[in-house]
Amino acid sequence: MFSCIITRLGRKNVLKRGNVNTENKIIDFDLTQAKSKSRFAGMWRMMSGYRLRYFGAIMLQGASTVCKTSVYLLLAWFIDDWLTQPKPAMPIWNIALFFILLALGEGFFSFGANTIANHAAEKLAKRLRDNLYDQIQRLPFSWHAQTDTGDLIQRATSDIDAVRLLFSTEAIGIGRIVFLFVVNFVAIYRIHPALARTTLIILPLILVVAVFFFRYIGKKYEIYQNQDAVLSTTLQENLTGVRVVKAFARQDYETQKFERENWKKYLLGRNLLFSEALFWPSTDLLCGIQMAISFLTGAYYTIDGLVSLGDFVAFLALIIWVIWPIRNMGRLIVQTSRAFISFQRIMEIFSTDKEPLEQGSIMPEGEPKGQITFEQVGFEYQPGKKVLENISFSVQPGQSVAILGSTGSGKTTLFNLLPRFYEYTEGSIRLDNNPLEQIPRSYLRRHIGIIEQEPFLFSRTIAENIAYGAGREVSRDEIEQAAKAAAIHESILAFEKGYDTMVGERGVTLSGGQKQRVAIARTLLKNPRILIMDDATSSVDTDTEAEIRASLQSLMENRTTFIITHRVQSSMNADLILVMDQGRIVQSGTHQELSEQDGLYRKIFRIQTQIEEELAQELSNE
Repeated sequence: MFSCIITRLGRKNVLKRGNVNTENKIIDFDLTQAKSKSRFAGMWRMMSGYRLRYFGAIMLQGASTVCKTSVYLLLAWFIDDWLTQPKPAMPIWNIALFFILLALGEGFFSFGANTIANHAAEKLAKRLRDNLYDQIQRLPFSWHAQTDTGDLIQRATSDIDAVRLLFSTEAIGIGRIVFLFVVNFVAIYRIHPALARTTLIILPLILVVAVFFFRYIGKKYEIYQNQDAVLSTTLQENLTGVRVVKAFARQDYETQKFERENWKKYLLGRNLLFSEALFWPSTDLLCGIQMAISFLTGAYYTIDGLVSLGDFVAFLALIIWVIWPIRNMGRLIVQTSRAFISFQRIMEIFSTDKEPLEQGSIMPEGEPKGQITFEQVGFEYQPGKKVLENISFSVQPGQSVAILGSTGSGKTTLFNLLPRFYEYTEGSIRLDNNPLEQIPRSYLRRHIGIIEQEPFLFSRTIAENIAYGAGREVSRDEIEQAAKAAAIHESILAFEKGYDTMVGERGVTLSGGQKQRVAIARTLLKNPRILIMDDATSSVDTDTEAEIRASLQSLMENRTTFIITHRVQSSMNADLILVMDQGRIVQSGTHQELSEQDGLYRKIFRIQTQIEEELAQELSNE
């Protein structure tokens, strides 16, 4: 028994693998708590644990602003008091020292504020990425089937970066602007209340313009990001299918398709930038009018003796730091709209609930026996469109069941119901007499091994790929034993680095048959009680298939096995053969029984036998 072999081997030298989580990663904040109709409220909740840091950063910005304003007030005193004294009591170098200290203080406090804000922003961005990645891993199959990979990549990169910029730049910038306005306004008010009031004339109008652009640009930015996601999806699909593109010489077609989507993005980006460009002239005009009014008022008060020359010079500097922060506030509001849209796009992924892996009223003790019963099972991907209908059969522990049928007959869909990737909509499925829907998904997936029709290998070593999914530390001997069972051991040793050979992206350094056998070895090492082989030998030649079948025959003992196949030869030794057509079981029985009956199975058997005989005849004639 393979399970006994790997149990004994597991006591030997253990291979430490990076994909074994001895400690589950703890996410410091559950981003589902940030779900809110208000994007501002959602961001505020997401900042949990970092609000005090931002408060401290804003206070440091306030201290920096006080230092900046004090420079102008010191300048006013210098002009009005120090220069007018015949013999000033304070040496000039003392005043110069005060200017230097204030400049250093401004720089020091500003540096501290930006450092704290940037550190917190990176932490928040990490929080977003961790939560988003965890959420994507735990969403149901139905969600992934309807979501473009490129769109997910866009949200996990560009959108998160937009939110990071908000917290590193815009958030602290808003605090700085508020302090600049308040502190400098108070300083001007100290010089003369009427001058302070003149700085507020156009302020409401600037804010109205900023809010208008906030909403207007926000909608355009969302459309732009959606198109960017389409472009990312186009690129991702092209890179994934680059072999198909080259095989069919469709480079020109793919280039034209990419250019169409890229042109759409260019047009949307141009419109977005044009809309933003309209904001600056309008606010610059309003700020220019405001400054002209303030300068004229200040000059008039100075000529009339209501304001001293020193205060007027200070006022000229202070008014800039009252008006232009308001103008920059508008800029920040416009840029903040981008971050809010990006945050909304991220939170849309959290609108779908995670797959409840541990949910279930029945937790079987130990491993399942493998008795499975389907009773009039039906399934629909979309309401009203049945994919499976009236599926009924029973499998005893340790039996092998082959499912034969044409492409699209529902074979793979049928056995996607067993691990509860999808929930059946009619009838019932029972595992060891327990309703399947009452057994936790985590339990089912621990004890069900699946060998996909198109195997996926990670960019890791061959040993790590085989060990992936075992859920425990495994020894090199166990890995090699599984490889031998899958008839891939000798092929691996042929590589220069053997089991330490790095597998390229999607396993491109291996042939199709080699990748399939590595995937088989990976599933065997998991040692599941229920095995599903989804056309697992479709990518191997006849000789290799025979080797795999011979190796697997003993391993399938006492293991409930489902073989999904197109080939009659792959199903001949099964205890039960199910023939499917258009979502229904049209025939069932053993190979001997079905080959003697009129029906689809005998028709397929005759056609495939004839093809193989003709092929063998041609080979023998060469």
